[in-house]
Amino acid sequence: MKRIIRKGASLLFLAAALLGFAFSTPLHAENEKPFVVPELTQWNGADGQTVLSHRIVVKGRKSVVKPIADALASDYKALTGKPLTLVSKAAHGDIVLQLKADNGLGDEGYRLEVGDRIVISAATSRGLYWGTRTLLQLSQQYGDNMPRGTAVDVPQYAMRGFMIDVGRKYFPMDYLENLVKIMAYYKMNTLQVHLNDNGFRQYFGDDWDKTPAAFRLECDTYPGLTAKDGSYTKQEFVNLQILGEKYGVEIIPEIDVPAHSLAFTHYKPELGSKEYGMDHLDLGNPQTIPFVEGLLKEYIEGENPVFRGKRVHVGTDEYSNAKKEVVEQFRHFTDHLIRYVEGFGKQAMVWGALTHANGETPVKSENVIMNCWYNGYADPAEMKRQGYQLVSIPDGFVYIVPAAGYYYDYLNCEYLYNSWTPAVIGNQTFEEGDPAILGGMFAVWNDHAGNGISVKDVHHRVFPAMQTLATKCWTAGKTSVPYTVFDERRKNLAEAPGVNELGRLETPVEQAEVMPGTEGMVEEVGYDYTVSFTVDAKAEAKGTVLFESKNAVFYLSDPREGKLGFARDGYLNTFNYRLTEGQKVTLTIEGDNRSTRLLVDGKLREELKPRTLYVVNDRQKADYVYGNPHDARPEVYVEGAKMYYQSTLVFPLRKAGNFKSRITDLSVRHR
Repeated sequence: MKRIIRKGASLLFLAAALLGFAFSTPLHAENEKPFVVPELTQWNGADGQTVLSHRIVVKGRKSVVKPIADALASDYKALTGKPLTLVSKAAHGDIVLQLKADNGLGDEGYRLEVGDRIVISAATSRGLYWGTRTLLQLSQQYGDNMPRGTAVDVPQYAMRGFMIDVGRKYFPMDYLENLVKIMAYYKMNTLQVHLNDNGFRQYFGDDWDKTPAAFRLECDTYPGLTAKDGSYTKQEFVNLQILGEKYGVEIIPEIDVPAHSLAFTHYKPELGSKEYGMDHLDLGNPQTIPFVEGLLKEYIEGENPVFRGKRVHVGTDEYSNAKKEVVEQFRHFTDHLIRYVEGFGKQAMVWGALTHANGETPVKSENVIMNCWYNGYADPAEMKRQGYQLVSIPDGFVYIVPAAGYYYDYLNCEYLYNSWTPAVIGNQTFEEGDPAILGGMFAVWNDHAGNGISVKDVHHRVFPAMQTLATKCWTAGKTSVPYTVFDERRKNLAEAPGVNELGRLETPVEQAEVMPGTEGMVEEVGYDYTVSFTVDAKAEAKGTVLFESKNAVFYLSDPREGKLGFARDGYLNTFNYRLTEGQKVTLTIEGDNRSTRLLVDGKLREELKPRTLYVVNDRQKADYVYGNPHDARPEVYVEGAKMYYQSTLVFPLRKAGNFKSRITDLSVRHR
């Protein structure tokens, strides 16, 4: 057998040969499978590395491949600061992107060959795009020296997704846009946007009128329906879907009815159920179905509908099954909405509820997708038998409800990585690759409206879950990397090219003096930070800003009481500390995902940590609604109901305020 003997090994080989020893493996080292998220499904390592030339060659249909090459070049520069140049003829070290028929790759698979050149090929544009995501992750870890070998990477499940509840908590559109980019970087292809929902009335004086509820989309059919405390215009939502199409992420809009519908009964009270509560539409009211039809029609009719994609989610979950008559009404309502959206050329999605609402009225199942979240509501095996396509989203494994005290605050990623795949739905396990199971999702439900959780807090919970679920939905049970290694190495990857929602700080920030109105070097610094500065205090008006970003404000003098404090997401939090004119002091702010601490001259002055809210009492109410037109302040404790109010801060640094005090010796670093 011909072998290549590397320098330093020849004497060993010769000696072994003379002694009659046989080598069981080649002496040349084959590259181990490189780490990426999700893990490569197949890898054959070769010897050595290929040095990138920083050139790209496009082969095949240029109109399809060139936009992918352009995106790769843009993202590579965002990650590394280096350009990639398009050239016409391939040479050593060049990146070659090509579309070509390959039945083994399916709709999303790709082939990556690192030899004299780095060749990514796929049968579809999406597969080719996913291949560039792998190349970008490799470049983050290996720089210009790509490990040689061949990968054939094909997902085990077609739907790999995340559901975000924007009904109970508003998320700015720029966050949703960044979320699309993050999902794409990890080959997650489905974002379900839950557009309406409501809080729980036991926190709001047991009064439906005071309980917050929101529908987040611009609406012309029912003027005044759109939420006042945060919403999306139709064009913004269209643009989000266009962005998703560019990044390979399908946006599935969800309008949730007939439960979770307080936003609609606030608008039209006569539609509310007197028996089951105002968050339920009255299924016996002849106005209910026409109202919902009118709402859906606004977004799905016409040649260029607001809901551009092929799928629309119509909710249908958690309605009472206490009476047979109501069960049959619910089943009729569900069937009617499925057929209604299909009439506009859309595929319907529903939440699983048809075991809970078992009855005689037929509900269409052919070509209908069901989110299976709780087997008591929809038995997955029975739903498969009836003909539904299933999405595995079991609440006991993949539901995040931030700071609620039930479900998960952070997912148990180690368990999911080691033990879960989309084939596991609650206590039922299907065969991997069962054609009835389209894939898997995880979800964030913001049940506790008013608990102080910020967008940054939610994202801190979402990101590790995203990387974990991306792996398990792509590779299923074929992971080969131990969880401890996965967990450590995943943290070294970017969220996405040009995205830094976590506020990671590459190098510490040091500034001798901060001048009023100046721009900072970074937008913000994320959790586990220390920000320290010296203040030579002057008299400051209430509302004087020290630093601000697009997401938060840190006050030298808060707008209400003139204390040190901060605001984000409509929540105002203050320390029981005021600066006085002529005082010179060094202040340190320490922040993590649980609390925010103030140190004065190195000594802990106050820690704002999670508070339990119980009772109607001004002292115990969270004072957070400054500047927020929708006061969703928790008001009442009833047995079994309590709320854990959070006072966290991702520290803003983009711009200094117009303060009079002198700020010196600024130091910003991660702990």
